[in-house]
Amino acid sequence: MIKIEENINLSKHKKWHEPYYLIFLTNAKASVSINFSSFELPANSLLFLSPYQLLSWENWENQPVFCLKFHGDFYCIEYHKKEVACNGLLFNNIYFQAFVPMENQFFSEIQNIVKKMKNYVDAQDEFSLSILRTYLQLILAIASKEKSELMKKIEPKIKENQELKDFQKLLEKEFIENRSVSFYAEKFGLNASSFSKKIKNLYGISPSVLIRERVVLEAKKMLHLTQNPIKKIALDLSFSDEFYFSRYFKKEVGVSPQQFRDKVGISIVAKKSM
Repeated sequence: MIKIEENINLSKHKKWHEPYYLIFLTNAKASVSINFSSFELPANSLLFLSPYQLLSWENWENQPVFCLKFHGDFYCIEYHKKEVACNGLLFNNIYFQAFVPMENQFFSEIQNIVKKMKNYVDAQDEFSLSILRTYLQLILAIASKEKSELMKKIEPKIKENQELKDFQKLLEKEFIENRSVSFYAEKFGLNASSFSKKIKNLYGISPSVLIRERVVLEAKKMLHLTQNPIKKIALDLSFSDEFYFSRYFKKEVGVSPQQFRDKVGISIVAKKSM
């Protein structure tokens, strides 16, 4: 499934919470909230959301907004990671901004690609679907290149803040077993309050949110990229039982693990690994 929506009336559709990958194109500046964390979008930006991330448009200028949405069955970003390294760069990155500001030339180019895609969206034949996948891959490749260039500019800031890199490494190593802010604060020789302020200054997001988002991201990966039973996923993520895991996941994502798997589906990656 792939769909294109244009000239969206944000006053009527301010909130998005869908089982699709979403790419928004916005000409003007806007304020958005993603999973309850606020961000400022520059003009001429592409915003990338993974399935069941909660997006709220909080403030925007009266300019056209395009939305390109696609299901993982139509284009699996994990399966195609060798062609376009967008997983962890455009999608599924909890540490850095989910949007890519673009120069006018590239933004206009992507707008033109989306307009071309509209000619094929309603067709059901395999040729049209192949063309749509190629166009989508081109958009992801252009955006990935721009995001990579942006990350190079951010790299000096990361090097200056060694604690930023150290926290990422520690969180990636410990998030399954340790989910309390105090655990990480102690590793840095700080109390929980001082540590939270420091991390929020570096990332714009509190450590408690980052910890929860990292757990949820891993849960989503397991639900989508494996055929493991939910009970096993819960145990692998160090939840005491399946029911506690389901409550935790639903509180953060808005749907239960089973609903997420039913709607988002099981990736071709998991099916090919059988």
